[in-house]
Amino acid sequence: MTAADQAIELARVAAAAAADKKGTDIHAMDVSEHLAITDIFLLVSAANERQVGAIVDAVSEALAQRGIKAARTEGERENRWVLLDFIDVVVHVQHQEERQTYSLERLWKDCPQVDLGLEETPGGDAVAGAGEPGEDADS
Repeated sequence: MTAADQAIELARVAAAAAADKKGTDIHAMDVSEHLAITDIFLLVSAANERQVGAIVDAVSEALAQRGIKAARTEGERENRWVLLDFIDVVVHVQHQEERQTYSLERLWKDCPQVDLGLEETPGGDAVAGAGEPGEDADS
C-alpha cells in the first residue's frame, strides 16, 4: 500500500504553506506501509518558537481553506515540537534543536520520500513551485 493521492496533495499544500513561512528542511515520508493510522509524515524545521507557531498557523489555515481541520494538535503551548494530525497526513513542526535530537528521518529511514514539489535554495530554504512539469505551482 502507498500513500493515497489525496494525502500527497494535502502534504504538498501543507509543505507550501510551511515554506511560505520560511520553514526549512521540509521532507515527507510515506509511512502507510508501516502505520495503519496515517499515510504521510511531513517534517518541518523552524529557527525559533515564534516561527514554529507561525508555520503551524499557516499550515492549519491552508488546509482549512480546503475543508480539512486537524483532528488533534499537540505541543502548541511550548512551540518546540507541534504535531498536527490531519488523519491522512501528520505534520511535525519542530524547532531545529528538537529536529536534530529526535531525528525522525532516521527512525523512519525505510519509508519512501514523497515529492513535495518544493525547490530548495542554496541556503536550505524551501520554496513552493518546483512541481511536476506542466503543473501550475499555484494549484
